[in-house]
Amino acid sequence: MPKGPLAGRYMMVATMVIVALVPYLTLSAALGPVGPVIALRLHMTLQTFFLANGMANAGYAAGTILAVQIAQQQPQRRMLLVYGTLLVIGSVLAAAAPDAGVFIAGHVLQGLCTSLLLIAAVPPLITQFPLSRLRTTVVYLNICIFGAVALGPVLGGLQANQPGWRPLFWVIAGIAVLALLLSVLTFEDVPAADPSAPRDPIAIVLATFGCVASFYGASELLTHSFGDPIAYGPLAGGLFLIFLLFVHQYRARRPLLLIKDLISTFPTAAILVAVCAAAAAQSAIVLTGGVLAKRYTPLDLGLLYLPEVAGTLIAAVVFAALFHRSELHYAVLAGLIFLTAGVLVLNGAAPPTLPLVVVGAGLVGVGLGASVVPALFIAAFSLHAHNVQRVFAIIELLRAVGAFLVAPILLHVALTTGGSPVAGLRTALWACFGISLGAAVIGLGLYLLGGVRPPAPALDRWSSGEDPAWDSPPLLAGIRRR
Repeated sequence: MPKGPLAGRYMMVATMVIVALVPYLTLSAALGPVGPVIALRLHMTLQTFFLANGMANAGYAAGTILAVQIAQQQPQRRMLLVYGTLLVIGSVLAAAAPDAGVFIAGHVLQGLCTSLLLIAAVPPLITQFPLSRLRTTVVYLNICIFGAVALGPVLGGLQANQPGWRPLFWVIAGIAVLALLLSVLTFEDVPAADPSAPRDPIAIVLATFGCVASFYGASELLTHSFGDPIAYGPLAGGLFLIFLLFVHQYRARRPLLLIKDLISTFPTAAILVAVCAAAAAQSAIVLTGGVLAKRYTPLDLGLLYLPEVAGTLIAAVVFAALFHRSELHYAVLAGLIFLTAGVLVLNGAAPPTLPLVVVGAGLVGVGLGASVVPALFIAAFSLHAHNVQRVFAIIELLRAVGAFLVAPILLHVALTTGGSPVAGLRTALWACFGISLGAAVIGLGLYLLGGVRPPAPALDRWSSGEDPAWDSPPLLAGIRRR
């Protein structure tokens, strides 16, 4: 197939990646204040709306595994055009939906296609351009994934202050069209990653049913208790299927996901940090926003969390300066400390006051940006560069489960414990504090028990595909040597 007129131009390809990922990631954080309006206009209950949002998040989580399987067998940039087209279709369906069924179908398609685009577009941006571009790429990734999520409440508040809900979704659809156009203009035919790789339908089935079941169960917590089988049954069963997915991949002779290769000090600690940091940060923002919604207008509440965007940008710039140095490892620990401090500040009053929310949101933004994406690269640097897609798929699956699954569970805790919403909020925020602090302690412990000083990554060796950027010591290597 012929090249696009902008093929090979880094800035255009990077822009394509940004506009492909931003729509759904922003929308997922913007639906809080807009959700009741959508439910009212489309004649569905809030429970149905929460279920629709949960299924879209399940599509995002499971799509990472499907994307890796397709990338092994099909030309990757051609599939990028297919994913972009489906994203446009889903976005238009959601924006123009005449009823709940069409809206749910379109929104679920948005979530699924965003994860397909993420796995298909981001790794090539890292590995197929000169190493000098990697510094810019890491900033873009922070902006794409966490800047977009942090900006969501502001955009949701803007739309909630206006009549209707469709303008927000039409803007999202327009951005999806722009992403598809840039995919065509920057098209460069790329072969499949490994046509000889075996197909693994078991992994796809386990990921799909596990994510759908667990997110369905979490969505039912809006109107049911933990003791209700309709909630805990799918939730526990889905998480068990995800666990079976990793067991199956660990034992497979030729696995789709490189679980066994990631069980060493650096990648294990990094994945733990990424999952816990995403869960703690997303839950803390959702929890405080839910309590403060009764005190502020949606727009004012969204503006309160604007410092989270600034914190994410600051962390992205700092990470870009450190990603090639040994201080990269310490930056992740510092990010967890900032995140833990941010949760403490948000929990510093009952309910949180305006100054505490502003400061806490900024600290959470710094902590999130300084922990998750750097941890993702620590895991990626521990394997060969051509395995970046598989590493991203594992981390994004687990990050989605942490960010989108833990938040509704803790929201249920906040609403049903302590005797009042404020007391329940504090209980749930202490859980966020424990998740963040626990990740810092366990991650640091794994490094200490690994018996190694954090090295600087050998990026020239890694980018050439010859070897990992460093040799990650086995788990508990320091103890084993003794």
